[in-house]
Amino acid sequence: MRFLVRLVVNAVALWLTTLIVSGVSVTPFGDGGTLAAVLTYLLVAFVFGLVNAVIGTLIRIVAFPLYILTLGLISFVVNAILLLIVAGISSAFGFGLDVESFGWGIVGAFVLAVLAWLIGLFTRPVLNRQRA
Repeated sequence: MRFLVRLVVNAVALWLTTLIVSGVSVTPFGDGGTLAAVLTYLLVAFVFGLVNAVIGTLIRIVAFPLYILTLGLISFVVNAILLLIVAGISSAFGFGLDVESFGWGIVGAFVLAVLAWLIGLFTRPVLNRQRA
């Protein structure tokens, strides 16, 4: 259940990010209807979660000295790289996330992280009630 809630939170945060940041967009698959768009956002959020868990962890381990040196500001660059990786993976399938440039990737990753955190604040009480 926790996995599904986090997936939906990330998909909603991604959708809101595409509305706020003009350099980040999502191209739905199929005919482009509402169901196709929702499934595309869920799929991109799933891919982003996988990339963040596997590649993101490896990058953070290797870049740990840079995190200390830059007081964590390198995380903006790392998250932008992960967003660009997801855009590359999804564009290989002909639909999914589109990021115009590295600069838009940094802005998009920042907005995505803030929105996912804010939405997560509202879902956390629900998840904590289920655990008890």
